[in-house]
Amino acid sequence: MARRIRMAIALGMGAAAAAVIWERLRPYGLPWDLMAICILPAAGTIASTVLHLSEVFSATTHRCTAPGCSFRIRTTGVDAAEHRRWQETAAAHPEHRLPRSV
Repeated sequence: MARRIRMAIALGMGAAAAAVIWERLRPYGLPWDLMAICILPAAGTIASTVLHLSEVFSATTHRCTAPGCSFRIRTTGVDAAEHRRWQETAAAHPEHRLPRSV
């Protein structure tokens, strides 16, 4: 349910951005196809960015407990048992990814 709410908010913000762009371009008398080419990518990008950011802030990240290991698992909308299972999986993964030294 929360994902649907986040999706609706993201689509609403994309539609609002499309309306603002359309309003600003309307006085120039552009043909409809050129207007659509200007508006649709911007609205889609804004909606996609808002949805991605909302999912990033609502996710739980489980990291490997080994020193220097960069392995992590990000979950959203899981119950307590599954949360614990992913936490144990992150701590006991077979391959440890150490950060590269430059």
